[in-house]
Amino acid sequence: MPDVPLNHALHGRARWASVRLWGAVGLAVLGLLCSGSPSQAWDAERMLAAARKLSPRAVTSAQALQPLLTQGLDQNEFTQLQAINQFFNQRVLFRDDTEVWSEIDHWASPLETLDKGQGDCEDYAIAKYFSLLAMGMPVSKLRLVYVRAQIGGPNGAVQAHMVLAYYAAAGAEPLILDNLITEVRPASRRPDLVPVFSFNSEGLWQGVGPLAAGDPTARLSRWREVLAKARAEGFQ
Repeated sequence: MPDVPLNHALHGRARWASVRLWGAVGLAVLGLLCSGSPSQAWDAERMLAAARKLSPRAVTSAQALQPLLTQGLDQNEFTQLQAINQFFNQRVLFRDDTEVWSEIDHWASPLETLDKGQGDCEDYAIAKYFSLLAMGMPVSKLRLVYVRAQIGGPNGAVQAHMVLAYYAAAGAEPLILDNLITEVRPASRRPDLVPVFSFNSEGLWQGVGPLAAGDPTARLSRWREVLAKARAEGFQ
């Protein structure tokens, strides 16, 4: 994965364990996670039609994903996070974009990732993001976060990486969905990650704090492209 874009404009000085950014709410939030009664936020027929245009593998994967999305409508949010995190971590093999797409940096839609059965960190985070939205999770609770990840322990190499962060409430410590670690963990248990900037369908932020940094679709052309592709596939 190439170096983090916007790095000169958005300095990643915040730590994942910062109380100011993450809030003082810790593991206690897990007992408060409830989904209420969300409505289906995806188009099942459009998703299958889009999958058929790709490959039989994409159809099989979409057919495996859709019951999971339906079940999620009646599950609490932590169960949704675990189910989606496990689905994509198990079904998708990590590969660099140069191997999968013959490009330095390609942001795949969820069905593109399932079609290939391979992807890099952005592809995992993007697929999980749209799948959770399909379960009815509010956009405000999810952010894709570019981080500096220390690979291989304290003396390991530092590289650009992307994860998905979930916030049970404003100011809560987020839970991190990652392809490097299969367990959904609170940010305070991920000292190997330093946030640089975060975004979702509605906003772009410096680090993971409240400071707005512009329109994500204007600043991130690949995000604009993947939003269009995902919506064409029946995702929200």
